[in-house]
Amino acid sequence: MGTPDFAVPSLRLLLEEGYNVTTVITQPDRPKGRKRVLTPTPVKVEAEKHGIPVLQPVKLREADSVEVIRQLAPDLIVTAAYGQILPKSVLDLPKYGCINIHASLLPKYRGGAPIHHAVMRGEAETGVTIMYMAVGLDTGDMISRVELPIEDTDTTGMLFDKLSIAGADLLKRTLPDLLAGRIEAVAQNEADAIYSPNIRREDEILDWSRSATELWNHIRGLNPFPGAYTLWNGEVLKVWASLKPQTKDSSGTGKSAVPGTVLNCSEQGVEVMTGAGTLWLTEIQPAGKKAMPVSEFIRGAQIPVGTVLGNV
Repeated sequence: MGTPDFAVPSLRLLLEEGYNVTTVITQPDRPKGRKRVLTPTPVKVEAEKHGIPVLQPVKLREADSVEVIRQLAPDLIVTAAYGQILPKSVLDLPKYGCINIHASLLPKYRGGAPIHHAVMRGEAETGVTIMYMAVGLDTGDMISRVELPIEDTDTTGMLFDKLSIAGADLLKRTLPDLLAGRIEAVAQNEADAIYSPNIRREDEILDWSRSATELWNHIRGLNPFPGAYTLWNGEVLKVWASLKPQTKDSSGTGKSAVPGTVLNCSEQGVEVMTGAGTLWLTEIQPAGKKAMPVSEFIRGAQIPVGTVLGNV
């Protein structure tokens, strides 16, 4: 059971290792793009390459969906970013249980957007945890895990790719012991639990009263989807990249300016005052335009020094 690109390496791994993947369950096809073309999920595309039957229930909890899975009589259910919560009636079916490949070091960052939140909060590391699934949201006992550093150059998109590969590799090393009964799963410490809900529109807004470092993490945590933004002349200005802040203001000026004030607009970027330090924006997307480096943007436009971003 899986839906986005994150789950594809794990499906490929199961096939490469000779496991009998009888069925793939994924989310329904959904319209995408400006033309709203009905598009299959990446996992469905991969499954069909290998001739694996695909099921796409709108709601897995419905009795008909549960009965179909019961008829399949799975020995093991492997999930990776499936996008629906499995009911107890499904969790109880497989002989070896249901396991989930989760993109965080549980119990930190349970929920639907663990990679986004780990980067946005400035974590130094993240990882993948394989766990037994339980009725609660990512609350099951942990089977295995692998840690990965979060580099300064990482965005959520880059980590998404790294963790998808790490998850497949961890699955490869975990399954033999699981099927042989050699697993000693460890309960999660509820006191350490942190939740990472799906990103909302209000989470995308850049709050210039925060520190430059917090905003830098926020921007790369929302790249490539859905993107951070501020307001310029009452319109949305997407911000896709910025320079890691230095310990001191790079310009040495404007320290008394209100947060959000533009201090500089040059080939280097747009320098903005924050609640602590300044931040150089290096890739932006004005309303109705494509994303572009600031060095390209200033050939045809300027954000005047003294402009306060975020003002309506």
